[in-house]
Amino acid sequence: MTIRLYDTSARQIRDFTPIKPGCVSIYLCGATVQAAPHIGHIRSGLNFDIMRRWFEYRGHEVTFIRNVTDIDDKIIAKAAEQNRPWWSIGYGNERAFDEGYTALGCLPPTYEPRATGHVTEMVEMMQGLIERGHAYEADGNVYFDVRSFPGYLELSRQELDNLQQPAGTGETGKRDPRDFAMWKAAKPGEPTWATPWGRGRPGWHLECSAMAHKYLGTAFDIHGGGLDLIFPHHENEIAQAKAYGDDFARYWVHNAWVTMAGDKMSKSLGNSVLVSEMVKRWRPIVLRYYLGTPHYRSMIEYSEESLREAESAFARIEGFVQRVGELTGKAGVVEPSPEVPPAFAEAMDDDLGVPQALAIVHNTVRQGNSALAADDKEAAVARLAEVRAMLGVLGLDPLDPHWAGETGRGEDLHGVVDSLVRLVLDQREAARARKDWATADAIRDQLGQSGLAIEDSPQGPRWSLGPR
Repeated sequence: MTIRLYDTSARQIRDFTPIKPGCVSIYLCGATVQAAPHIGHIRSGLNFDIMRRWFEYRGHEVTFIRNVTDIDDKIIAKAAEQNRPWWSIGYGNERAFDEGYTALGCLPPTYEPRATGHVTEMVEMMQGLIERGHAYEADGNVYFDVRSFPGYLELSRQELDNLQQPAGTGETGKRDPRDFAMWKAAKPGEPTWATPWGRGRPGWHLECSAMAHKYLGTAFDIHGGGLDLIFPHHENEIAQAKAYGDDFARYWVHNAWVTMAGDKMSKSLGNSVLVSEMVKRWRPIVLRYYLGTPHYRSMIEYSEESLREAESAFARIEGFVQRVGELTGKAGVVEPSPEVPPAFAEAMDDDLGVPQALAIVHNTVRQGNSALAADDKEAAVARLAEVRAMLGVLGLDPLDPHWAGETGRGEDLHGVVDSLVRLVLDQREAARARKDWATADAIRDQLGQSGLAIEDSPQGPRWSLGPR
C-alpha cells in the first residue's frame, strides 16, 4: 500500500513517504478572519479533512495544524471601515469559520494557533534571519532579502528578474522592490507589538513560517492550501523557513477553487456564498457531498443546478441506508466493514481520487438495492456495511452521530406527515387495484409536486422527500 499525492513543487504525483514511519504531519493555511466564510473557504478545510481521514484509515497518526490569521492588512481595513476593534472583527469571524467547519463535518485540528499568539516566535525567526544575512531592518520594517536565498521562486517557477512583489503601504527603505516585509512598522491606529526594531505588527508570510516551526518542528510532511497561495504566500514561507535553517515541508498540496461565472469565489469580487446562509437552504451533509466529492485539484463551478444534482445523488445513497433499516430493522446497528472495498482504497491511494472512489460507493448501493429487491437481506446488510465504511472515510455516513441531529430535524412531524401520506397512498393503491390508472398516476403526480418522491417496491409504496 502506497499513498500517492500530487506535489506542486515537483509538478507530478509522488509516492508519499512520511518523515516518521506511521506518523503524518500536516500544516494547512487556514482562515484569514476579516469576514465570514464562503463555501470556497470551507472547501479547502473539507479537502484536507478527507486527506486526514484517509491517512488515519491507513493507520497513520496524524498531527493536523490549521492556523488562524487574526491580524493582517485586510482585518485592519475592515476594522476601520466598520469602526470596530480589530480583535472584534477577527474573533467574530473566527467563530463563524469554526461553525462552518463543524457544520460540514470537519474533524477539529490537532492545534489551531492564532498568529497573534506567536509574536515571540516571529521575533526569534527574524533575529536569526538578520544574523544569517537573509533579512534587514529599515525604518522599523524588517524585510527578507530575496536575492540572498538561491532557491527563491522554485515553487511558483517564476523568474526573479520578472517578479513583481505585492507590497503594502508604508513599506519604505527596501533595498530591492522584490524584497518582502516580514515585520511592518507601527502606524497610527494600528495594533502593535514591541520588537528590537521598534513597535509594529507581523507580515502575513512570517506568521505561518513561525507557527509551522513551533508546532511541527524543522521538518514536516505536507503543507496545504489553495492554489492562490502558491505565490506570494507559500513561496515566501519557504524562503523564510529554509533560510532560517528548517527543511520545512516535504510535499506541497494545493486545492482548486470554487468559482462563479468562471471567477474565483472571493469576498473582494462580491460573488461569495456564505456558509451561514447556505446551511439554512441546504442540508450540511449535502453541502459536504457537493464540495468534498469532486477531485481536490478540480475547479467547482457553483450553481444551484449542480447543488440539486448533488442532493439527488446523495439521496440515492441515503435512501438505500434507510431501506435496509426499514426492511431489516438493522440499519442503525450495522457496523461499518473493517476494510473498504479494494477498488475504493486504490482510488483513494491515487492522489485522493474521491470521484473514482465515489463511483464504487454508488455501485455498491446499486448492488444493495438489487439485493433488497430480491429479498436477500443478508447481502443487503453486507453492502450497507461496505457503504458505511466508505462513507465514513469521506465524512458522509448519514448514521454517524455527527449527522444525527440533522437527520432528526423535524422528527416530531415525521409521524404526522407519514400518517397523512399513507392515507393518500392507500387511496392510490385502491385506484390501482380497480385498474384506475389515471387516478393512481394523478395522485402520484400531485405528491411529486408537493416535494414527495414515491417509489413502488415489492413491499409496497414508500415515500421520501424528493430533490428540491
